Amino acid sequence: MTPGDREPGAGTGPAVPRDRDPEGRARNQRPRDAFGRPLPHGAEGVERVPDDYAPDAAEAIAEAHRLLGEGRPFHAHEVLEARWKTGPAAERDLWQGLAQICVGLTHLQRGNPRGAAALLARGADRIAGYGMPYRAVAAAALDLGGSAEPDPAEAIDRIRSLLPSP
Repeated sequence: MTPGDREPGAGTGPAVPRDRDPEGRARNQRPRDAFGRPLPHGAEGVERVPDDYAPDAAEAIAEAHRLLGEGRPFHAHEVLEARWKTGPAAERDLWQGLAQICVGLTHLQRGNPRGAAALLARGADRIAGYGMPYRAVAAAALDLGGSAEPDPAEAIDRIRSLLPSP
């Protein structure tokens, strides 16, 4: 077994094989809390986005809107990531950038402003070239990443309000 086959955070205990899809890509079946933090195997977590989820663009935006409205940017990231992985190659940067911005918002919720700033900036760079309204989302993400201590709920609402309406 290679180090990549260990479950993240497995430490020095016995190796836990990673769950993989038919193409060999790693899947993470560990339950997660509302902020997307992994919980121990067997713990009860919140519902996750299925590994085979393949939303179209309108569905991805609508679901991301809903999840951001519930204060769940990690789960919005999972939806946007599903679109990035299954959508057209020409849109990859858009969906990946939006997913990164949602991870940045997740870092704000977890009290990690440094990680938030890095992911917000990375996501903003990816989507800035897509024109409006994504240019406005990118500007807001950069502004939030440069703020001393943005309020996570306000940051989530700000990004949500700038996304295209579902």
